[in-house]
Amino acid sequence: MFSRLRPDRGARSSIDPTKKFIDMSERKIRVLVAKPGLDGHDRGAKVIAAALRDAGMEVIYTGLHQTPEMVVNAAIQEDVDVVAMSILSGAHMTLFPRVKALLDAEGADHILITGGGIIPEEDMAALEGQGIGRLFGPGTTTGAAVEYIREWFAEHGRDRELVAQ
Repeated sequence: MFSRLRPDRGARSSIDPTKKFIDMSERKIRVLVAKPGLDGHDRGAKVIAAALRDAGMEVIYTGLHQTPEMVVNAAIQEDVDVVAMSILSGAHMTLFPRVKALLDAEGADHILITGGGIIPEEDMAALEGQGIGRLFGPGTTTGAAVEYIREWFAEHGRDRELVAQ
């Protein structure tokens, strides 16, 4: 249990014992923005990371040239709610399913996998059929991505303590 020191009253618990779980509105949505593969163009990933941060989310950016294993390790270590991948290399049909399979193997199937890049609509539909969340193409506003993540989190987000059980 965490305590907070107050100069006038000493230590007092910061946890309300009448609440069984943390209200989801009390914590920020945690998003891992990942740039997997060999593509070296990260402007879009940095723009979306800034937009998510400005929208009040906690954002972790992995940097360039991440393997699917590195993305999943970071997602688990950072205890994120969302993995958002930027893929411009054409490897989306390999990278999205690989990250999903690795997350599922780690028992982290509660994490939303979303992202964007140069992805044909038929590939977006095929990936959605494999359990990947909404994908965004060129010209999508950052507001659309923010809104999607917020809506998903309101419907599917979970208390991290509950997931750990």
